[in-house]
Amino acid sequence: MLRPVTFAICGCGDRGLDAYAPYQTLHPEEMSITAGADVRPERLALLRERYGVPPEMCFASDGELLAQPRLADVMLVSTLDRRHVSNALAALDKGYHVLLEKPISPSLEECRALQKKAHETGRTVVVCHVLRYTRFYAALEDLLRRGAVGKIETIDAVEHVAYWHQAHSFVRGNWRRSDETSPMILQKSCHDMDILRWLAGEPCLKVQSFGSLDYFTAENAPEGAAERCLDGCRCRDACPYDAEKIYITDPRTGIRGRGKDWPCGVLASEPDEDKIRAALREGPYGRCVFRCDNSVVDHQTVNLEFANHIYATFTMTAFTQSCHRTVKVTGTRGEIEGDMEANVLRLRPFGGREETVDLNREGGQFSGHGGGDFGLMSSFCKLIAQGGGAGLTGIDASVESHVMALAAEASRLNGGQTITLSEF
Repeated sequence: MLRPVTFAICGCGDRGLDAYAPYQTLHPEEMSITAGADVRPERLALLRERYGVPPEMCFASDGELLAQPRLADVMLVSTLDRRHVSNALAALDKGYHVLLEKPISPSLEECRALQKKAHETGRTVVVCHVLRYTRFYAALEDLLRRGAVGKIETIDAVEHVAYWHQAHSFVRGNWRRSDETSPMILQKSCHDMDILRWLAGEPCLKVQSFGSLDYFTAENAPEGAAERCLDGCRCRDACPYDAEKIYITDPRTGIRGRGKDWPCGVLASEPDEDKIRAALREGPYGRCVFRCDNSVVDHQTVNLEFANHIYATFTMTAFTQSCHRTVKVTGTRGEIEGDMEANVLRLRPFGGREETVDLNREGGQFSGHGGGDFGLMSSFCKLIAQGGGAGLTGIDASVESHVMALAAEASRLNGGQTITLSEF
C-alpha cells in the first residue's frame, strides 16, 4: 500500500481546517496532516486536538511555516485571497506540491506568475474548484459529452447565494470589500466560470457583465436601525438579516439548529450560544447589514461567448432563500435542467421521454459543496500518490476561469462593455 500523502496547512480557517482537513478522518490511509500555521492560537489548538499535529509543528504565521524546511508533500494554501500567490510561490520554491484555495488572486499578473512558476518547478498546482468534483456536475458533463442534447447551443446558470450567506460572507464577513480581498464575481463565482468553461468544452472569447451593490447600503437602512442588531434595534422583528436570527434561532443556520458547523463556526472556535452572543456584541458579524463597510455587488449577470458558438448566461444573486445552483443546457436534440440542491438532472430529448437522473440514489455521504470538497481531496491525494500531474483543476485550466471572471468585473465597471479575452 502507498503511504498517505502528507499535508502542511497554511491557514487553518473554515476551508483549510473545516472543509478539507476532515478528509484525513475518513481516509487516514490517503491523507496525513503533519504541520500547520494560523495567527489564531485557538485554531492551532484545534489542529493539535483533531489531527494530532505536535506543538512544534504548529506555527503562528504563514511566514513562520514557510521559513521551515519542507515538512510535507503538499502545502494546502487556505489563507485570505491576497496572500494566496505569495504563499504558493514560496511553497513551490521549497519543493511542495500546492493545493490552493480559490481564487488564485484578484491580480491577473499574479495568476500568470504562479502559472509560470508551476511549470518551471514541475510541481503540481491544483486549484480548489470543487464543483468539478461533485456528482452533479460530473454527471451533467458526462451527459453532454455523450451527446445527450446534440450540439450544445446555450447554457444558463444561476448561483443562488442566499440572503443569509450574502449577509454573512459578503456584507459583514471577510469578503465584503473587493479592495481587501477580491471582486465577488471572482471570489464567489470563479467556480461558476470554471464550470461554464468545462461544460462548453472550448475557450471563452468574449464577456459582458452588469451588476451593482443595490440593497446593502446606508441609504436603505430602515428608520430605527441600530449599529448592531443586539443594541436595541427597533427593526429586528421584521428584519430577515437580524444577526440573532441568522446565528442563533434560525434552524438552518443558527447555533440552536445548525450547531457548531458553518456559519457559526466562523464566529468562534467550538461555538456555543454564549460565544455566539459575545461575538455578535463585539465582532463584525453583529453589525447591521445597512451599516457595514462592504463594497462588493449583491447581484450580477454575465454573458459569455465561447469559440464553438455556445452562448452562456450566468446570474449571481444574494436575494434567494437557499444557497444552491441551477443550470439549463439547450442543444440541437434536447435540453437538460438541473438543480444542485435536489441533486437531480432532468433530460428532455426532443420527441422522446423525459429522463430523471437522481444522484441521491447512488448513496454515500455528500460533503460540502455537494460532495465536491471530499471529491477534490480524493482526486488530489490519488494524483499526488501517483506522482502528480494537472488533474481536473490544474493551474492552466484554473487561470482561464480567472481571466473570465476578471474580464467580467472589468466589463461591469465599464458599464457593460464587451471585452474580448484575447485582448484583455
